[in-house]
Amino acid sequence: MTEPLLRQIRAAHDEHGLTVYQAYPAPIAEAALAAGTFVPPFKRERMTWIKPSFRWMMYRSGWGVKAGQERVLAVRISREGFEWALAHSCLSHYDRDVHSSAAAWKEELAASPVRIQWDPERSTELAALPHRAIQIGLSGEAVDRYVDEWILGITDVTALAHQAHALVRAGRPAEAEARLAAETPYPLPARLAARITATG
Repeated sequence: MTEPLLRQIRAAHDEHGLTVYQAYPAPIAEAALAAGTFVPPFKRERMTWIKPSFRWMMYRSGWGVKAGQERVLAVRISREGFEWALAHSCLSHYDRDVHSSAAAWKEELAASPVRIQWDPERSTELAALPHRAIQIGLSGEAVDRYVDEWILGITDVTALAHQAHALVRAGRPAEAEARLAAETPYPLPARLAARITATG
């Protein structure tokens, strides 16, 4: 019996880019939509987390109704930028199977502008699934590259979040599912898969 795929990046993607999701208060979202990238009041000095999983974003933002996360944005970024982030990342937690010591992990963490975190993926009804979804935290140079180079477009998908939530609450999750973009396994180069401990 083969080991199940526990950590896999699944995203809406094509040969040029992929979609990640973020949720912000209205002032940040509206400024970003107008500019086509993130501008003040967005703060570059803060770590910003991007999520390829729409459902995990819905879990995190409460379907776009949590305070400070009322506007859900679909951010299309280049594959080159995404893979740069993975290549310059460090796991957010010490893993004895990956790091030679806790001290070595801390040293790598301090030097890396990108954090990788794996959390249980969510179904359309937001129940935990057996495999894990990736969250990617950008700081420093990574935020600058994200804002200035990687973003190909930003779309407001708040209405979609609310429509899907209404269908789920009405006991019609299959209809909600049908409205969402398909998220399929992202083809990771082997070296990047090893770096972020992806297993599929």
